[in-house]
Amino acid sequence: MNKSEFNKYVRESLTKHQKNSNIDEANDLIDIFTESVINALAENDEISLVGFGRFSKSHMKSRTGRNPRTGEEITIPAYNQPKFKPGIKLKESCNKS
Repeated sequence: MNKSEFNKYVRESLTKHQKNSNIDEANDLIDIFTESVINALAENDEISLVGFGRFSKSHMKSRTGRNPRTGEEITIPAYNQPKFKPGIKLKESCNKS
C-alpha cells in the first residue's frame, strides 16, 4: 500500500474525529508522522506507542560480504538499522477471524 492508498484510512479516521477532512489534510498528517519518527530516531530516541508498537534503532557491526558479480570479498561498514516491534493491539488486529 502506498501513501495515496493509505490516505483513505487516515481520512476515515479524521472523519470520525472531525466533521470534514480532505486528501491534503490526510497527506499532511502522514507527512508529519513519518517526519517525526525519522527525526526522533535520528536523535537516538525510541518511540513507544502503547498498543501500536515501538520504533527504535539497533547498531549493526561491520562485516565481510561478497560482491555478487565478482565474488570479491568486501567490507560492509557498520550502520544503524531502524526496527519496529508491533504492539499487542496491532498484532491482534492482524489475526482477527
